[in-house]
Amino acid sequence: MEQGLILVVCTGNVCRSPLVERVLQAGLDQRHGPGSVLVRSAGTSGLEGWPMDERSAALLADLGGSADGFAARRLTPEMVAAAELVLTATRDHRARSVRLHPRALRRTFTVRELADILSRVPEEELPTAADPAERLRELVRVAGDHRGLHLPDRPEDHDLVDPFRREDSVYAQLREELLPALPHLRRGLGL
Repeated sequence: MEQGLILVVCTGNVCRSPLVERVLQAGLDQRHGPGSVLVRSAGTSGLEGWPMDERSAALLADLGGSADGFAARRLTPEMVAAAELVLTATRDHRARSVRLHPRALRRTFTVRELADILSRVPEEELPTAADPAERLRELVRVAGDHRGLHLPDRPEDHDLVDPFRREDSVYAQLREELLPALPHLRRGLGL
């Protein structure tokens, strides 16, 4: 069985991207066993070696995950090139990721953009492969085919707010923006 790779990108790699990384990895490991699909994260201005932000880690714990052992990384072209799917916190992170490796354009989405696309994909068009890595590749193809068919009224609705070093209300906003996206991502990944 071939291994798949999802890369999640934000700015510092201490709040949003590790949160999404750990939530998706836990779901994939539970459904398919550890190692079937790896989820990793990095930051466009990664605070290398930093642990996960405490309030993001608390949100992760509320979702059943753990920040144990996490260390932030800085995004590299090689990371983008290696990933079958690149999920970003914002449209700016999406653009920065694609600039590092232009061939990644078709497989790079913001978290909320991909969730929005998947919310509109009919059940019969969703990936069906039993192998999780193959299913991931099918998911990218399906999402690419549906990209641009339904644009948000406000493009910023595809972004996740950056809570780093901000008040608790911004972390609450992040939660409100992320939680509705997760069921659609899980559905697309077969979780």
